[in-house]
Amino acid sequence: MIKKHTRAGVAIALFALVVPQIAASGTANAADSLLSANKPTTVSSVEAETFGGANAVDGNSTTRWASLEGVDPQWIAVDLGGAATISRVKLNWEVAYASEYKIQTSSDGSSWSTKNTLTGQNGGIDDIAISTSGRYVRIYGTKRGTTYGYSLWDLEVWGSVSNGDTVAPTAPSGLASTGTTSSSVGLQWTASTDNVGVTGYEVLRNGNVVGTPTGTTFTDSGLASGTAFTYTVRARDLAGNVSAVSNAVQATTLPAGPGDSITVVAAGDIASLTNTEHYETAKLIDQIKPNHILTVGDNQYDSGTITEFRNHYDKSWGRYKSITHPATGNHEWEDNLNGYKSYFGAQAYPAGKPYYSWEAGEFHFVSFDSQLMYDTGSDSTQLNWLKADLAANTKPCVVGYWHHPRFNSGNYGDKSKMAPLWNAFADAKADLVLSGHDHHYERLKPLNKSGSIDETNGLRSAIIGIGGDYLYKDVKPRAGVENWFADTHGVVKFTLSGRSYSWEVIDTAGRVRDKAGPYTCR
Repeated sequence: MIKKHTRAGVAIALFALVVPQIAASGTANAADSLLSANKPTTVSSVEAETFGGANAVDGNSTTRWASLEGVDPQWIAVDLGGAATISRVKLNWEVAYASEYKIQTSSDGSSWSTKNTLTGQNGGIDDIAISTSGRYVRIYGTKRGTTYGYSLWDLEVWGSVSNGDTVAPTAPSGLASTGTTSSSVGLQWTASTDNVGVTGYEVLRNGNVVGTPTGTTFTDSGLASGTAFTYTVRARDLAGNVSAVSNAVQATTLPAGPGDSITVVAAGDIASLTNTEHYETAKLIDQIKPNHILTVGDNQYDSGTITEFRNHYDKSWGRYKSITHPATGNHEWEDNLNGYKSYFGAQAYPAGKPYYSWEAGEFHFVSFDSQLMYDTGSDSTQLNWLKADLAANTKPCVVGYWHHPRFNSGNYGDKSKMAPLWNAFADAKADLVLSGHDHHYERLKPLNKSGSIDETNGLRSAIIGIGGDYLYKDVKPRAGVENWFADTHGVVKFTLSGRSYSWEVIDTAGRVRDKAGPYTCR
């Protein structure tokens, strides 16, 4: 049995070895102030949307910026809002720290000058006294201290701004929605005031900046249909001072079209012991309010015990257990399905077996336990049940879902052992197959039994292992891939309308990363 590894235990062990380090004693002058608080940031990359650069300057030591894993160099830069005299830089590293990095400054944000080079660092807190100037400060990591990426809880720059403007604008007021479509929300608000002048606004959707208009109106577009979003707005002045946020307003996009009456949310590889992204994907379910949820396995890491389910999955996706139709994964099999069966009960074992079918509207869904076939290439008992189930089906639309994919662009690749399962659905002229195991998203064109593109008779499929556990970056798109990503978590929102279906992939920042369909059932 192949076991996928997460950071469980590794991060804790590394953290225990980290000794906070004072790179240089840095005591701010009496007249110096914290210049970087809530200032605009730019970064080389993010591990996921919830680990954006703004987290490093928000004054909250429980939020962080995190870069992509395994790549050098990486950087984060902050715009102080004006020419500044800088006396101190303080960094609070997460477990993923830089063993070597540079402190750089710039007057324009494009030409950089290195002011300090640090080597042999061991993470923790670096408090560096420095005497320099510039509007922009960049932490440029050249060597990772771990196999992960670079991650900062806090980035603080101390000193004084030459123009002396430290007064923030007033908070915008009267934020309201001016109307919605199936993919957009219109907003307007009353202007802020400032002692020098407001230069622009930041529109936040569910806490993430999605627009920077200069006026008092904004249209947020590219949204998922039939989904609720919460908006606030804040103002900035020329010195980079940021106002408090406005009142919050909730707006819901319109349904995708007439007759769309059944919504299904789907994802796999969900609740990690050490990564909190499954709480963020659960918030998407809060907004979508689906009729059904299906999972494609590895619902709970590392071993799928009942204790792990109760301590993690139950606190996020568990809120929707009553409408969830799960599938098993190899991590549930680490506990011989005992925790899985105990947690989900009859929903996962409706006929005393870890495989079953269910229906919604004109759709027949089949949840298959793929572990034995993945290990041996054979599972005659379950395969015979599947063929009988598909033969007895009277619904025009058929969707199969299980953990281990037959065709896949991720690290695990195509698996010939899964061919009997794929072929059974192909013979039944099924419409769609969903799997996980590799932690990324990809949508494939219809493929035949050999994996070649066959738009007429092929079987459409998708890999949706983006529910919360650590993402896998090693994706090499195979023939037939229509779209893919591996840089953020999210869920797939299916809309079933009679004998057709479509889907939208929504990431944890609320962005629609992919749209597919509508497709008519075969």
